[in-house]
Formats: sequence, C-alpha cells, structure tokens
Amino acid sequence: MLFYRGMRLCRLVSFLFLLFTSQIAPLTVNAFTGTYGINYGRIADNIPTPEKVVELLKAAKIRNVRIFDFDHSVLQAFSGTGLELVVGLPNGYLKDMSDNADHALSWVKDNIQQFYPQTRIVGIAIGNEVLGNDQDLSESLLGAAKNIYNATKSLHLDHKIQITTSHSFGVFDNSYPPSNCTFRDNVKQQFMVPLLDFFSKIGSPFCLNAYPFLTYMSDPKHIDVKYALFQKNAGIVDSQTKLHYDNLLDAQIDAAYAALEDAGFKKMEVIITETGWASRGDPSEEVATPENARTYNYNLRKRLALRKGTPMRPKIMLKAYVFAMFNEDDKPGPNSERNFGLWKPDGSISYDVGFPALKSSALAISPFSIKDIRAQGWLTSYSTTFTTSMMILFLLLRS
Repeated sequence: MLFYRGMRLCRLVSFLFLLFTSQIAPLTVNAFTGTYGINYGRIADNIPTPEKVVELLKAAKIRNVRIFDFDHSVLQAFSGTGLELVVGLPNGYLKDMSDNADHALSWVKDNIQQFYPQTRIVGIAIGNEVLGNDQDLSESLLGAAKNIYNATKSLHLDHKIQITTSHSFGVFDNSYPPSNCTFRDNVKQQFMVPLLDFFSKIGSPFCLNAYPFLTYMSDPKHIDVKYALFQKNAGIVDSQTKLHYDNLLDAQIDAAYAALEDAGFKKMEVIITETGWASRGDPSEEVATPENARTYNYNLRKRLALRKGTPMRPKIMLKAYVFAMFNEDDKPGPNSERNFGLWKPDGSISYDVGFPALKSSALAISPFSIKDIRAQGWLTSYSTTFTTSMMILFLLLRS
C-alpha cells in the first residue's frame, strides 16, 4: 500500500512540475504580460533620465514598455530590471533594412543581441504608421520586417523576440458600424495582405494605434463624448451583428477585427500599441483637458483590469499600451501632441489615475494596487495554479 501511495505521489509531483512549468514557460516568449503597457517617448529636452524612468515604472508596477528607437542608454538602463521592452526601428531605417539583409543582421547584433537577455527585449517594432502614409516606405516595410526577422532567426532569437509594426486608423475604410470595416483599397492588396500573410506565419499580432480622442474631434456632432471616455451612455448597436458597444475603443478594435476577417485573417489578434487622451490643446481642441484625460485613462485602466475581450472577440483579452509616459515638449504639430503624458517632465503626475509621482515612495499603496498587479498578469495565473495544485495533493494524500 505504501509503495502504490508513493508511486501516486511521484506521478503527482511530476504532474505539478509540468503544470507550473507550463505556466511559467510562456513568459519567456510572450511579448506582452497581462493587459496594461505604456509608451516611453523621448522627444523632449526636460524629461527624467532613463534610470529615473525605470524607478518610476517599477513604482507604478508597469511591466510592458515600448520605445520608438534603440537608444543604448535606455537599453542599458533597463538591464536587469525585469521590465519587458519593445524596441523601435524608426521609419528612416526601413529602406536600408529592406535592401540589405547584412545591414539588418548587423543592426540586430549591435542593438538587440548585445543587450539581450539582461535587458528583457520582447519585441522589435518595424517602423510606425507606415502604410497609407508614405508610398516609398510602404514598399520597404515588408522587406525590412522579413530581414529583421531572418536576422533574429539566425541568432536564435526568433522564438524570444516578436516582430511587429503599428498601423494608424487611416488604413481602414468604412469603419462604422464596426462589422462593415475593411482595409483601404490603396493599401490592401499591394501592401497589407502580403504583410499580414507574413505576420500570420511568424505568429505576430495586428498592432493598432487607436485614439478615441482624435475620432471624437473629427466628428463631435455625431459622437457622444461620454462614449469616447468610457462613461455611462446609450452606446451603439451594430446593425449587422446586433452587438452592443458602450465605448468607442471597443468599437475601433472590432472594426480592425472585421477588416482582418475580410482580408482572410480571422484568427489574428489585435493589440493596441497606442491610445490616450491629451490634457491640453489648441483652442480648436476644447476636449483636451486634464479632466477628460484623467477620465479616459482612469476608465481605460478599469477596462483593461477586467481582462476581457471585445463584443466581436470576447475570448481574446484586450491588451493596450497607453500613450504616453511624459509630455514631450519638442514634438511638432498641434499643442495636444505635446500633452499626452501621464507624468510631467519633473516626474510629478499630470493627473491622478492611481500612479505615484517619481519622488513618492515605491511602497506607497494606491487603491488600484492589487487590481494593477492582476491586470499585468503577475498574480492571477499563479495563485490559481497553486490553489488547484494543493487541493489535488490534499485529496490524493487522503486516499
């Protein structure tokens, strides 16, 4: 009897080991942990040093971070922190990377491999908002993505670092109602479909920059600002699918899913790589206020903490990178472009959505702390696995 009980216990230990390793393994290859991330832009002359930024991110418990270039001071500052970083290959490099595979390999060696794995680089973003905006760059995007991917493959990094590119909402046509959305004819067959075909083969998601702020400003007569801000409102019903939407961001994401399905890529995941709300703008940007920016970002955090999908894809958990960490005073364009930051240049908060200021103690507990940890995927899956495993062990030992 003791022998058989011992055998059962050994089998149980093996089962538990496989169970825990199956939970841990995806973290080594997944490009996004949990649901919440942030963009760390640096087009400014007055923001904190990268080392201070790391301190701020850790205090805020934000694990997923995107940068728009490959600055070595940033890559070095993130070394050993455990923060998960998506590195950007700027648009100006696309033609060279597309035309010359050797240059792509050298770039990956110099800017990715030499910092990995001490710096936890989980992705490379090939350009930003290229398709539909620049014909010459559009012709180079796929080639650059393939050459960078092949470089990671030759260095045995392809199963650890994800290759993506982010699109603006301008690649879509007929986005209302969501189920009616398609890709614009001038980008679909020539550029988008070949790119999506490549990304589907290597397991990359469709990355979208979606701004209810901009969409509302483009048509304020027909869009309820409460619908854009995740506030209580009547919402809309898609006349084709009969699905109800209570916020604009979900509708934008499902528009992307509809366009992907129309193009033949129904199974591809959509990830939001930029979204946010400006806290200040020009006179024509009257909804760019601290109150609206706080409302949007606070409610977005609550939406992501639910860990649920959209009406069209309820089983695919929504993931989003907020734009942005700081107000960036050197950005061109309207005043709103320089005022998307959750923090001011001195590290103080622009408005309160539950994150600490730079000089606040990292041990200070906000009312969102546990929810944030759950939303970022550090607690739920492991606590559930541990509890289930202990129950199984208790029952078998009693038998």
